[in-house]
Amino acid sequence: MSTSTRLEGVLAPVVTPFKPDYAPDASRFVKHCQWLLDSGCAGLAVFGTNSEANSLSVNEKTALLDALVGSGVPAQTLMPGTGASSLTDAITMTAHAAKLGCGGVLMLPPFFYKGVSDEGLFRYYSTVIETVASDALQVYLYHIPPVSQVGISLKLVERLLKAYPKNIAGLKDSSGDWSNTKALLDEFSKSGFDVFAGSEVFLLENMRHGGKGCITATGNVNPGAIANVYRNWQTAEADALQQGITSTRELVQKYSMIPALKAIIADFSGDSAWRTVRPPLVELPGDQEADMLAKLKATGFTMPGLRG
Repeated sequence: MSTSTRLEGVLAPVVTPFKPDYAPDASRFVKHCQWLLDSGCAGLAVFGTNSEANSLSVNEKTALLDALVGSGVPAQTLMPGTGASSLTDAITMTAHAAKLGCGGVLMLPPFFYKGVSDEGLFRYYSTVIETVASDALQVYLYHIPPVSQVGISLKLVERLLKAYPKNIAGLKDSSGDWSNTKALLDEFSKSGFDVFAGSEVFLLENMRHGGKGCITATGNVNPGAIANVYRNWQTAEADALQQGITSTRELVQKYSMIPALKAIIADFSGDSAWRTVRPPLVELPGDQEADMLAKLKATGFTMPGLRG
């Protein structure tokens, strides 16, 4: 299995801008994606958790994906989220991403039904892979039990790798449990299975144990500093650099993450339209936004090149 063209480094689960009527705003989306790639992101995990992906329809997501590729964003930098509770939707999204030549797909397990077996999850992933039927398809499993309440076990990873060695590329671990990430690294990282931390808080440790980077919400606002840790993880300054990005993450995650990220982008870009979130989410209350922004700016936080 070739890994020469695999995505590595810092990926952002790109926040999705909306118009006043809650329709996706493709032009703002493309602009932000281009800024992220210019600012240190190696790839874009569009339609992730912080993209409000599960508030978007398949048609809306495919249209945004087409807009990105049509605007010149390289398809190989894209790792769209294609997992869904609907098997049909998962197949449709995954097939579309494969047709465009995306670098990979990030696949949630079907998350509506709880307590499902590894057998059921294996059938879900295997049906998608076999229906799409593309050797070029690179599937990254998405383990986020705090949100999905449906986990991806090491035994399931082992079974999928054995059955689909050309297609199962890696996993994003958003469990928040370093011991789980380390177990995945210890078990699979030497066999061509790429593990991404779900937060930059774990980036340095992930790299030191054979990981490939991180796919992180705050990559939307702090891509340069996070990418700097990735580039310098083997240097003497790595621990100090890690502490810097950890401090920023800890500050932002004290607030509701999606509206907080959008508030930061709105403020630093000078574009208030970015504050819009799709119901049932609501914008960050004004007092919380002011508090967060004041604390961020007091640290010297900036988003170079975002405005204008």
